[in-house]
Amino acid sequence: MNKILILDFGSQVTQLIGRRLRELNVYCEVYPYNNFPAPDDSVKGVILSGSPCSVRDANAPQVDLSLFRGKVPLLGICYGAQYLAHRCGGKVEQTDSREYGRAMLYVVRPDSPLMHGVSPHSQVWMSHGDTISRLPEGAEVIASTQDVANAAFQFAGEPTWAVQFHPEVYHTVDGTKMLSNFALTICGMKGDWTPASFIDTTVAGLRERIGGDKVILGLSGGVDSTVTGVLLNKAVGHNLTCIFVNNGLLRKNEYEDVLESYRDMGLNVIGADASKDFLAALAGVEDPEAKRKIVGRLFVETFDRYARQIEGARWLAQGTIYPDVIESAGIPGIASKIKSHHNVGGLPEQMNLRIVEPLRMLFKDEVRRVGRSLGIKEELIGRHPFPGPSLSIRIVGEVTEEKLDALREADDIFIRGLRRYDCRGLDFPSASDPRVKAENLYDAVWQAGVILLPVRSVGVMGDERTYKHTVALRAVVSTDGMTADWFRFPYDFLADISNEIINKVPGVNRVVYDISSKPPATIEWE
Repeated sequence: MNKILILDFGSQVTQLIGRRLRELNVYCEVYPYNNFPAPDDSVKGVILSGSPCSVRDANAPQVDLSLFRGKVPLLGICYGAQYLAHRCGGKVEQTDSREYGRAMLYVVRPDSPLMHGVSPHSQVWMSHGDTISRLPEGAEVIASTQDVANAAFQFAGEPTWAVQFHPEVYHTVDGTKMLSNFALTICGMKGDWTPASFIDTTVAGLRERIGGDKVILGLSGGVDSTVTGVLLNKAVGHNLTCIFVNNGLLRKNEYEDVLESYRDMGLNVIGADASKDFLAALAGVEDPEAKRKIVGRLFVETFDRYARQIEGARWLAQGTIYPDVIESAGIPGIASKIKSHHNVGGLPEQMNLRIVEPLRMLFKDEVRRVGRSLGIKEELIGRHPFPGPSLSIRIVGEVTEEKLDALREADDIFIRGLRRYDCRGLDFPSASDPRVKAENLYDAVWQAGVILLPVRSVGVMGDERTYKHTVALRAVVSTDGMTADWFRFPYDFLADISNEIINKVPGVNRVVYDISSKPPATIEWE
């Protein structure tokens, strides 16, 4: 499959470059700058990302430009632009003050293919402490701002471009147009990467890779594992066995409800109750990373145990998606790992199954589009994301049966309340398709849940003093989970939910609402 290769130098917004290209139906892959496959004929262009580093640092990230410069179209963004200038003989200097925020771009060379159709005066977003004070020999300016003379440039006689701003972010008004010019015009990509083409390519690839082996899939009832299951079923049919593990950390009645929901989908699903193993391993554990890794380890060990009972099982399938990979990876010394996911972290060193992750390069909204193209029913496609470690990371601190019971009841009240609140006529778009007005708050919210806090507070119930738990409601809107904003609920909804939780959930006497966005907070608390 033809693609554009994006080399990540550690910027927290590198994934947005990929998102913008995917929105143009252009297939791309993102790799760390120091660990990417050798470019072959399928690579039609390369993009160098931004970075928190300076090209002048002794340990600045570097890449061998000779692998692709002059051979395929090349676009440097922010650090990528400065790296091109620095390595090719230009001069990069530290500015008196960090150039951050909105700036007005003035197109100097409207005939440049990268600037075709871009407004002569267009807002862009700057984020850098260095600036290119002198261009390399053979490079020429194609756009400037008031403070940055060499805001964009190109090399004469070769398909190499660079911009010191971020075309991938929302605040760069014509950024998508520039990326479109690069991908579709300069690189010659056809823009034909659609959900249907993804399905055809993925199914064919799975058949070739897996052959006649048997596959075990961890089916959770969530969007990612559901789409993974249907894709694998199309590829290997009866050689797929789906196992739904009861880890003792699921939502109220979820074990039974999930098994029931798949009965009419033609998937071979069996249940595995390992709840005692998980709860025993989590006893006394408070560190969130430790909890994630324990859940991940037991999750895989459970599948490994079941695999030995299925003759010919060679593969463990997981519904890993791209935000899981980004947040769990990080580039040592440059990009931070935000958290471990059980899909991509905590695997035992010795495992008898090979991993297959067909959705690994997709964002959540892309997974939903693929699911709809597969004909999966909307009640499954529209489900909110749920963390792999389940409720273990929605209990801040040690996990106990008492805390789980309280959290399940509070969460059930919250989710049922979202579903029954009629918001037709209100200005709430659907989280899965912003072009459609939501009928209830569940569909308007991208992800919601309750967190049990390690905080007790004084209260009064009747004539008695109480000293009980506090729970936090969390609800966000997002498109891919990489960024998110807190949801603006009607006050009457919050009042009703708070009253119902306090009146019906033993051990809880206080409800708060989390109004933190991501960043700086994450969606989950742990």
